[in-house]
Amino acid sequence: MRKISKAQLIAAALQAREKACAPYSKFKVGAALQTEKGKIFSGANVESASYGLTCCAERIALFHALTSGEKDFTAIAIVARVDGGGMPCGACRQLLSEYAPHAVVLVADSAKPKVIKEFTVKELLPGAFLDFPRASA
Repeated sequence: MRKISKAQLIAAALQAREKACAPYSKFKVGAALQTEKGKIFSGANVESASYGLTCCAERIALFHALTSGEKDFTAIAIVARVDGGGMPCGACRQLLSEYAPHAVVLVADSAKPKVIKEFTVKELLPGAFLDFPRASA
């Protein structure tokens, strides 16, 4: 598979956003995660009346990819209708730090998809919780 452009990855996230289940906030988010081989896994946010059970688009895309056996990710695009684009929450930043540490993070406002901001995962979460101290016997 060939790798796709930033604009194509944003377009995939825009398509995913259309499938968001956001009956409470009406805040629809789409994400598209690209593997090293160029395969795309998409996700959209899913809300619950119990807000703590809500799941972000980024995590849904990541979980789908991981449970499909993928592990090498090069980029993730995130789109939402908000000035500057929807930034990943802390939980998503942590999971990206663990499972996609070298991925480029692309963010765009769904109303202005050609204006793309680019980050590294490390820029979004410096000092991520990645080392687990072992208890001594």
